[in-house]
Amino acid sequence: MPRLPASAALTAVLALALAACGSQLDPDEVAGATGGSGETVNSAGEAVPGTTTGGDTTTAGGTTTAGGAPAGGGSTTSGTTGGSTGGTGGGTGGTTGGSGGGTTGGGGGGGKGDQSDDDNSANGGGKGASCDGFQNGPGITDSEITIGNVADVSGPVPGLFQSSQDAVKAYVAYFNATSDICGRKLNLITYDSRTDAGADQQAYTKACAETFATVGSMGAFDSGGAATTASCGLPDIRSAAVTKDRNSCATCFPAQSTNTGEWENAPGEFIKQNYPDAAAHAAVLYTNAGAAAENGPASARAMAKQGLTFDVVQGIDVSEFNFAPYAQQLKDKGVKAVFWTGPYQYSVRLAQAFQQVGYEPDVYLRDPTDYIPDYVSSGGDAVDKTVVFLNFVPFEEADSNKEMQLYLSWLQQVSPGADPSFFGVFSWSAARLFVEKATELGGKLSRQTLVDALSKTDNWTANELTAPQHVGSKRTGDCWRFIQLNGGAWQPVGGSKYLCAGTNQG
Repeated sequence: MPRLPASAALTAVLALALAACGSQLDPDEVAGATGGSGETVNSAGEAVPGTTTGGDTTTAGGTTTAGGAPAGGGSTTSGTTGGSTGGTGGGTGGTTGGSGGGTTGGGGGGGKGDQSDDDNSANGGGKGASCDGFQNGPGITDSEITIGNVADVSGPVPGLFQSSQDAVKAYVAYFNATSDICGRKLNLITYDSRTDAGADQQAYTKACAETFATVGSMGAFDSGGAATTASCGLPDIRSAAVTKDRNSCATCFPAQSTNTGEWENAPGEFIKQNYPDAAAHAAVLYTNAGAAAENGPASARAMAKQGLTFDVVQGIDVSEFNFAPYAQQLKDKGVKAVFWTGPYQYSVRLAQAFQQVGYEPDVYLRDPTDYIPDYVSSGGDAVDKTVVFLNFVPFEEADSNKEMQLYLSWLQQVSPGADPSFFGVFSWSAARLFVEKATELGGKLSRQTLVDALSKTDNWTANELTAPQHVGSKRTGDCWRFIQLNGGAWQPVGGSKYLCAGTNQG
């Protein structure tokens, strides 16, 4: 994503809130704009002439959805590093209250599972239910099913979640080129929530009237339209939810499941298994604003329950530019494991401060926020050896997973030159989840039956594209794997399988 001046506290607060595990954004921290409709796209992921991008103009239906999609969805595109769009994000914890305490498990698959070509077909390869009795309804005609995607495309950080819209466009193109649901193609209307709660609410008001369901949406202020979504019964299969209101919405189901206060144990277990000496001398640093100010200390409390000892738990003000004193403090106290909660720009600054004072921890551990090209290019050798934890197949390992190959290939066909991203992966996953559940319902498909089916969905992986996600219960997923930056390239560390270690409360 485009990088804004480091002096802009606004950008930092927005980024840090998305970056944190269990992330939540404080709407008071970001000045937004009003929202509106986006564009209608056809089966090739192309904008339909006469429709709009941004603004408040409502886009009408009546677009052509059949045919015209690029071929070759199965080609391999590997070796691509993380996405630049939406790179300030990476929320790995959760956002609604509830019980924690997942079951401690062993290592899970790393994404290489036994996948058949049928599994990776656009409709999931299943036979599907009978289409007898199929009834048109909101967003459904005899020829198409209209879905929507609501994402922050404009606002203080332009293109923040463009990757989510690109991913859904890619899946729609893939689906329409090869499949249908009871004779109906997919029609996609995109909406720009403009990094604003009011815009999110306006977009979902329109989506309630114009679409059957929303798919792969992602917004920093997703609480805005949560009540509207639930009140109209709109199924909202999201990339992720970042506010309590959205995650508690009865018709909203993130493809990346999260729960406020419920923390994955895998990072702590990774430290204990691979850096046992560092477990006794750890530190959490965090940006002292927004969600990070809550999530930083909470993560330390959660890992302390696993046996880690924290010598430093320290917030850093968003106006602070000199990180050297904090790095020196870690060096003086003999800290060996460092966790950072905040935006990747500040992560780079912290790593550079380490280098400045001659401090090298045994491990510097980060969430997927740092898994983007900008982190590597802007940090240089100062960020080398950074360890990141992921809950999806790394882009460098695309040749091991057919679903990742599909995402990367179709992304380039509908959005040439676009970088894949963490949020794009889960938006693609959300699109597959929608299609598979709709296909399984067949003639019984309605908003309510889809919501019912989603509420019963568990251990969703989108053909092992991601670690198991608890879509129906919205519990935080406990399976994660780890990669390390070595010489500018991300490589597996601690093995290539997921570490599934349960969850606990922070």
